[in-house]
Parts: sequence; C-alpha cells; structure tokens
Amino acid sequence: MFENSSEEIVYHKLLILHILKKAEMPLTNSQITQVVLDTEMMNYFSLQSLLSELTDSKLIATYKESGREYYTLTLNGEDSHDYFSSRIPETVVEKVDKYINANKGNLLADTQIKSSFVKQSDNEYIVNLRVVEDQSNLIDLNLNVSSEKQANSICNNWKKNASEMYTEIISLLIEKRDN
Repeated sequence: MFENSSEEIVYHKLLILHILKKAEMPLTNSQITQVVLDTEMMNYFSLQSLLSELTDSKLIATYKESGREYYTLTLNGEDSHDYFSSRIPETVVEKVDKYINANKGNLLADTQIKSSFVKQSDNEYIVNLRVVEDQSNLIDLNLNVSSEKQANSICNNWKKNASEMYTEIISLLIEKRDN
C-alpha cells in the first residue's frame, strides 16, 4: 500500500486528523486510542508518537479540563485534513466513519459532564460544573467555596450524579412555590 515509511507516517497523521474532524468534538488520548485500535488502523506506540508530532507541528492542540487532557484540531490541522484527505483510502475513511457514527454516543457521553475548580485565594475556590450536549451548555454553574476539599467533593459528586442533580436544579427553578 505504501512505498516507504514516510508515506505511511503521513497517512497515519492524516487518519488522526480525520478522526478528530469526524468526531466533531475534542477527544481524550484514550478515546482516540480506542478508535484507532478498534478499527485496527495502527498500533498504540505509533499513535502516541504521531499525536506528539501533530501537537508539536500545531496541527492539533491539547488542553486540560477536569483533570483530563483533550485533543482538538487547530485551523491548520483542519486545513491540512481538507487539503490532503484524498490520500486516505476511501475504504479506511468508511471504516473509521462507520465506527465513529456507531460509537459517537459513547464518545460524547464520556465528555458531557465536566467539572473543574480554580483557587482564587487561600480560602476561596471557584468550582465550575457543566453539562454539555452537542457542544452546547445545558448548564454552566459556578460556585464559590471556601476549601479545596469542598471543591474536590463537589466536582466528584457532579461527575457521579450530574444527571440527577441537573434534573433537580431545573425542577427547583421552575417549581412554583406558595410562600
């Protein structure tokens, strides 16, 4: 299929860009790894090396949120994908697209519930809690708490119970009270 290893490297880099574009959302390393290994497109070690190279060349960017690192396409990465995507065999594109379409719910569910906190001062932490659906915030709540322990506890509880908490918050906000 490939004349030399440099052509294979280019192909694999384009494949990673394609995965990120097709997913239409930031993905963690483990999510990208899952797509690549489940579709048998490359091995784990090649993937890790290529993610690093793509980040260094600014075709993808990383950011941390809620203690997790996410990968996303940069504008240069999107342009490169669009320009060179014809180098990815159609059968490979179809296989990856089919996998992502079939598993997008699982990939999305993993990134829907977000929580983080930042220290403002010795006794002040701002906790951010979000539920994201189709890249839109359903709820984005900021709380001011007095300790890191409280901030951690709130973040952990949100991750475990966000669906129930969201429903309860909405109910409380729309419930008519006779006071």
